[in-house]
Amino acid sequence: MQGSSVTALVDPNGPKLAVTANNPVPEGVRVGFFTTSDKLRLRYAIWPKSAGPHRGTVCLVQGRTEYIEKYFETVADFRARGFAVATFDWRGQGGSERLIGNPTLGYVDKFDDYWTDLRCFHAEILLPDCPPPFYLVGHSMGGLASLYAATRDRMMFDRVFLSAPMVSLYKMEQAMKRWALFAEVASFVGLGKVPVARKGDRRPDEAMFVNNPLTSDVLRYNRMVETIRADDGLYLGSPTLRWLAASMRAMADAAHDSFPATLKIPMLMLAAARDEIVYTPAIEALGLRLRTGRHMVIPGARHELFMENDSIRGQVLAAFDAFITDQTRV
Repeated sequence: MQGSSVTALVDPNGPKLAVTANNPVPEGVRVGFFTTSDKLRLRYAIWPKSAGPHRGTVCLVQGRTEYIEKYFETVADFRARGFAVATFDWRGQGGSERLIGNPTLGYVDKFDDYWTDLRCFHAEILLPDCPPPFYLVGHSMGGLASLYAATRDRMMFDRVFLSAPMVSLYKMEQAMKRWALFAEVASFVGLGKVPVARKGDRRPDEAMFVNNPLTSDVLRYNRMVETIRADDGLYLGSPTLRWLAASMRAMADAAHDSFPATLKIPMLMLAAARDEIVYTPAIEALGLRLRTGRHMVIPGARHELFMENDSIRGQVLAAFDAFITDQTRV
């Protein structure tokens, strides 16, 4: 996959979007910063619908390490269905404010901070600038944050659609509480900013496609590589012990028997059958206990369902249409 890269300046005084020939920005974008209640500056982007009847706004929230540019293709898919799209970069990643001295390390003080990000985005951007009704679409870590948002305010979003939500990590499902305790103790004694180094956290390149756990689609994988090369400031590598402590505790709490009863928004969770990032059986177990939702497992899929091959993406978008598009008022 070849293509020259450019940096698109939407506003000379505002944030930028990294654009490549193979990943053009959908037209009509408005990019800016908003400030959270705890005074962090986060990058956001919104698009009007591009075709068809008005159906409301999809609020798209990303996984760990991700960024707005990664979802340009998916944004175009939602807009073609009649939706406006609004998205932002979580604190500590993408084009948003980084939280510690080493900007390549994933860090968050507590998982509830992601709720602060989403709540402030809803109040500052969605409500004043985007057409209702609002639909929340979350991937991986953003899926876990979306689950917690659904327990906090069931009026913010009409429906929630999740892609491989991070409710448990692959091969760590039996040790979640122990890892959370270890990471919490390490953070308490001042080691919270120490990275948990992993091979898969290196800057991506084309050679890493073989046996990668994210997608079976080489073109979409290389598109991610090109985007990071276009703007290395988007890169986020290893998580820190503090991020691990916060996330492990949130996952452990979501595994409690009482958690499903707190989810009262209509919800569909998609799981990837070949996921080696999050633990698919944990998604299935939660899905079976939902009172207002259900789950589906996509055969042959790796973790990043929206970045998978056309056949798998077609199944994901068909599920989205059945659960959200076909249920909207036009």
